[in-house]
Amino acid sequence: MRTEITVVGMTCAHCVNAVTAELSAITGVHSVEIDLDSGHVSIESADELSANDIAAAIDEAGYSLAS
Repeated sequence: MRTEITVVGMTCAHCVNAVTAELSAITGVHSVEIDLDSGHVSIESADELSANDIAAAIDEAGYSLAS
């Protein structure tokens, strides 16, 4: 399954690495692709991901989801 989100506040490669690490830790996530310029994040997973799990991972990395 592919989940598309937008993350606000990322400005550098460290930001991308932090968000990638937190999202990759969610059970079932196979890959995470991030476009730093737009904040667009594409997550590939085995099953549908919980919006709460995604939001918690983004928060843990220190960023927020676009509303």
